Order: sequence, then C-alpha cells, then structure tokens
Amino acid sequence: MILRLFFHIVCFKRLSGLFKLFFNPGRGCTHGISFTLLCCLVCCGVTAGAQERMTVIAVDAGYASVHDSYLTPITYDGLDLGLSLEATRPINSDRWLWQLTVGADYNYVENPSQNNDLHKLMGDLAFNMQRCWQGVMTPKLNLSVGPMAQLRAGIVYNEVNSNNPVTVRAHANLGAAAAACFNTRLWRLPVTLHYQVQLPVAGVFFAPEYDESYYEIYLGNHKNLAHLGWWGNRLDMTHYLGADLHLGKTTLRIGYRSRLEHWNVNHLKVHDVTHSLVLGVSFSNNNNNK
Repeated sequence: MILRLFFHIVCFKRLSGLFKLFFNPGRGCTHGISFTLLCCLVCCGVTAGAQERMTVIAVDAGYASVHDSYLTPITYDGLDLGLSLEATRPINSDRWLWQLTVGADYNYVENPSQNNDLHKLMGDLAFNMQRCWQGVMTPKLNLSVGPMAQLRAGIVYNEVNSNNPVTVRAHANLGAAAAACFNTRLWRLPVTLHYQVQLPVAGVFFAPEYDESYYEIYLGNHKNLAHLGWWGNRLDMTHYLGADLHLGKTTLRIGYRSRLEHWNVNHLKVHDVTHSLVLGVSFSNNNNNK
C-alpha cells in the first residue's frame, strides 16, 4: 500500500505524461525500434571510440516501453529514469582504453487504459577494453573498438497480479563496444561530439517456464531456467549520442541514450525500449581540444 501511494504522487505522473508526449514514437514503439536498429547498425559499421581520462556521473530521463508476457500480454509505457557512473582510462601509451560503467535504471509505466502500473528496477555493470586510433582521416577524429562484458539484473513488479506479481531479470553477456569522438569548438568553447554503442553477442540469461510460478521454483523445479543467449533468441543494444562541453577541468555532458532489450524463449516474450535525455558532469585530467 505504501509503495502504491508513493508511486502515485501527482508530480511523478505528470512527468510520465510529459515524457510520453515527447518520446513516445507510437503505441508498440514500432518506429522507435526501427530508429534504434538503424542507429546501432550504422554505428557498428563505423566501429568507432573516445580516448580520454574521464569520470562521468550522469542522470537519464525519458520514455520507456515495457512488454513482459510473463506478467501481462499488454505493452506498458511511461517514464524512464537512470543514474550512472562511467570511468574511462587510457592505457599502454594511449593505444588502448578501458571503460567501466555502473548504473541503475527505473521504469514507471502504465497500461493503455491507465488503470494499472508496472515498476521495473534494473542494475547494470559493464566493462570493456577498446583499441584506439587517433587522427583517423582528420586529426580531430578518434575511433576505438573492443570486447565487452556485461552483467544486468533486476525485477519487474505488476501491482494487480496475485499469483505472479514479480518476475526476475538476470543476464550475463559478452559482446563488443565501439565509439567515435570528434573534437571541435563551439565559438571558443571546446566540444567533443561523442557516439558510443554496446552490443552484446552471446551470454546466459534467466527465464522461467511459461506459467511457472516462482513458488514452484522455490520448491525445487529448477529445470530449464538458464538459457544460452544469442541473436536468435536475445538481442540487446545500447547507444549514446551527445556532446561534451569542456569548461576547464569540468565537462558538461548532454546527449541522448537508447536501450533495446528483447528476448523470446519458453513461449515468453520480453520487449523493452527506452529513449532518454542524458545530463552529466565529469572531471577530466586532460583536454583533447587544444
């Protein structure tokens, strides 16, 4: 009861409606998915990265669409909120860099009739190593690409379900990360335009059987819970496009982030999409925009 009252605060619902107005690409997110796929395929073809020692704290806010057939056959949409910490460090004479990202995101979404809510809370840990190329075609363009490992887990809660109100999400992946940075100036202000993509390729993920309750799992029915994930049954993509405004040793980050999570196994289907604005601040020990 307390949880329900908390998430029905009037200002929170108004925020949800505002972001749905600006980010909702249509019921079912068909156009949004097409845009996400196009951007990620283009970025993977370029295989581009940044090379700068930075630590970034960022918040995300935008639109979320959640479809989880274990809880409901209906697609819910609403508000996406996120918080992340990203550390990037060059190594080996700047030929390589490593990047560690720790984050959490929360989705507050409603059904089309707006008489029921879903709450999704996920934590994310990703680490990648990228080979860097500086001055590609122009001295201001840096590219990088390399392997990535990711752990992501959380829960989705349906307020009206009685037998199965909660489902668990958990997966571990190996894949690729790539980025491109272009250093330029906005009048006298140094600016870095940044594009980054994370694309898991294979891994393992948790999924119960169709109509299997978590009480049955608790009693010992552990058959067919872990699944090998690949592009045939699971597809995840995250891409970011934005600008870093260098204000001395402090950098202001403004951008757009989109995440697609899709899997289909055991006659269950998950299809989640987010489109969010990103605002962050970082403290860098160097400046590439001289």
